[in-house]
Amino acid sequence: MKVILKADVKNLGSKGDIVNVSDGYARNYLFPRGLAEEANKGNVQQLKERQKAVQRRMEEEKAAAKEMASRMEKEKFVIAVKAGEQGRLFGSVTTKDIADAVAKAGYEIDRRKIQLEENIKALGVHRVKVRLYEDVTADIKIQVVEA
Repeated sequence: MKVILKADVKNLGSKGDIVNVSDGYARNYLFPRGLAEEANKGNVQQLKERQKAVQRRMEEEKAAAKEMASRMEKEKFVIAVKAGEQGRLFGSVTTKDIADAVAKAGYEIDRRKIQLEENIKALGVHRVKVRLYEDVTADIKIQVVEA
């Protein structure tokens, strides 16, 4: 019997897969637990429509992320911090500080998406990578100035 999986099933497949299983396994285990539904014409058509909708949404999100990345790369984000002699900072600029500066400029990003190898500890202009989508990154300029 062919079934469409509604959830990931160990050793069988992942959500949305169409798999062939024995009738008893489908009727006694998969259907009662809500893990699968029968793969008839209507259900297969609905699955294809859902997959197309998900694909369209992913493409739209990726396009929006690319557009946002190009806008962010043109800007310079300024962070004012206390500094001592020779441009050494009291403390450091963290991903939270960078996320706050980017948010003030009108961009909404999560601080966990900022790829900072180590915190910034000196004045000047620094380049930081921000991962906006799976394979879309923006290389933004952070200018650290003395407050």
